[in-house]
Amino acid sequence: MKQVYSDIIQYRGNHYDFGYMQGEALKDSLLLSNRKKQKDGRWRHYLINIDEVRREILRFAPGIMDELYGLGDALQLSLEDTIREFGGYYLEYGKSGCSIFTSEDYLIRNYDNAPITYEGRYALYQPTDQGYAIIGPTMQITGRTDGMNEKGLTMGYNFVNRLNSSNGFICNMIGRIILETCANVEEAIDLLKEIPHRHTFSYVLLDKNGKSMIVEASPRKVTAFNGNICTNHFEQLLDENRYRMDESIERREAMNKQQHTVEDPYAAYQMMNNIDKQVFSSKYGAWAGTIHTASYLPREMKAWFALGGNRLPFIFDFNKWLNGEKLQVKQIKGELDSTAAFVNEEVV
Repeated sequence: MKQVYSDIIQYRGNHYDFGYMQGEALKDSLLLSNRKKQKDGRWRHYLINIDEVRREILRFAPGIMDELYGLGDALQLSLEDTIREFGGYYLEYGKSGCSIFTSEDYLIRNYDNAPITYEGRYALYQPTDQGYAIIGPTMQITGRTDGMNEKGLTMGYNFVNRLNSSNGFICNMIGRIILETCANVEEAIDLLKEIPHRHTFSYVLLDKNGKSMIVEASPRKVTAFNGNICTNHFEQLLDENRYRMDESIERREAMNKQQHTVEDPYAAYQMMNNIDKQVFSSKYGAWAGTIHTASYLPREMKAWFALGGNRLPFIFDFNKWLNGEKLQVKQIKGELDSTAAFVNEEVV
C-alpha cells in the first residue's frame, strides 16, 4: 500500500494574486520538476497560437487569464510557456476511467487514473474580482477534476475518447470554467454547447434545484439529457465511443443494480468507495485505478473527499468557509493499493 496526500489550498483574493501565490508555492516543488521529466522532449517545440488561446479564455472566463499572468510572473515563465503549461487548451489527455452517480441531493464521483498523473492539490478559492467561489481537486494547477461552486452547481467529467481531437479546451479547464462562470445546470449546458472541445468527454451536472443532467461533448457535437449514472462511454453519441467499452459497461451496471438499495448520501458514497462494490477500481497500473472519491451536496453546501478505497470521507462545510471560517487542516491523507506515488511526492 502506498501512503498519499493532497495539500489543501485556501485563498481569497483576485485572480492575479491567486496565480502568483500558487506560482510561489510551486517554484521549488517536486510537482513541477516531476512534470518536466514526464513531458515529451518535443513539448516546448509544439507551436501554439497565443492570441487564439488568450482570446478564448477572455471570452469565457477572463479571470483565469489573470491567474495565468500571476502564475507566469511568479515562475518567471514567458506567456507562451505559461499558456502551454497551464492554459488547458493544447495539452493532451491520457486515457482514464471514472464513474459518477447522482440523485437530486448529491453528485458522487470516482476519479480513476494513474497515481503519477495526480498532483495532490485540493483548492478552495473565493475570488474578489470576478467569478464564483469554487471547491474541488485541481488538475494541471488551473483546472478542476470535479467540484462545486458558491451557487451549488456541481460538476464532474468522464473520459470517452481522445481520437479525432480538435483545437479547444481540455476537460479540466472546461470543468473550471463551468464552475467559475455558471450558476445552474442550464447555464452550464449552454456553455458546453458553445465552448471549443479538444477531446470527447461526458460532463455530469447537478444544481441546488436537484436537476441532474449528462452532457455528451465531442469536438463535433454536444447533446444533453437527464441521467444519474455515467461511466466512460456515450449513451447517445454512439459514433464517438471507443471500440472497447466492457469495463465502462460493467461499472455502469454495478451502479444501476445497487442504486435501488441506496437510501442516503453516505450509502451512495459507500457504493462508490467500498472496494467490494465493483465500482471502485484498483487498476492503477492500467491508468484506471480510483484515486479519489468526491461527493458534493449542493443543498447542504458540503463536499466530501477521500483518497483511496474503504475510507471515511473528510467533510468540508463550504458554506462556513464562504462566510470566512478558515480550515485548520493542511492535508488529506489516504492510501492506494499501488507502488506509485502522486507527482507531488517522489522524484520520478
